[in-house]
Amino acid sequence: MAPIRDQSLTGPHPDLRGHGLRLRPWDAGSGADVDTWLRGLRDAEFRRWNTPLRLVTDRASARESLLARAQSALEGTSVSLRVADARTDAPLGHIGVNEIKYHLKVARVGYWVLPEARGRGVATRALLLTAHWALTELGMHRLELDHAVGHDASCRIAERCGFPYEGTLRGAIFQEGRHDAFRDAHLHARLATDPEPAGPREGRNGSV
Repeated sequence: MAPIRDQSLTGPHPDLRGHGLRLRPWDAGSGADVDTWLRGLRDAEFRRWNTPLRLVTDRASARESLLARAQSALEGTSVSLRVADARTDAPLGHIGVNEIKYHLKVARVGYWVLPEARGRGVATRALLLTAHWALTELGMHRLELDHAVGHDASCRIAERCGFPYEGTLRGAIFQEGRHDAFRDAHLHARLATDPEPAGPREGRNGSV
């Protein structure tokens, strides 16, 4: 692993492969990446469980969003990865390691999967791959994951990937489609010292 000082100044730019997936940084200069990002963030299921501070509604705002994430990667505060099929490079979704705090060795992970890729264990496989990287090469000790209460599929994915439930965060995230109301979230976390979870089981009920 690169020294912590170097990591925080230049930002990590991983190209991860495993479990039938390839994870690499999003490219704001790619029209295909911009279109995929826009489609993922406008998806009704995504919006049911996530309310970004800045909504992505068109190609211009999607590109602006990806440029902001690229800047965060350069600053070393987050890593946003395009999830794709390793053989065909067909886009499947997104996973990000966010709020990276090198001094505390803690970060947060979040993900979404495109509608046509759900039910194939994509989120499970991507989370296993990303968590292993974050807890080894990136040097994190604790990786957190939270989701809106009621999102049972995310609960199952988290626990399947070695992120046990730790508690409920009251009023921690926005209500669906609102910035003036809040809802509770479940907190899960995995430590670098935890046992490595078993490999993925594709197509299990509840995978997204």
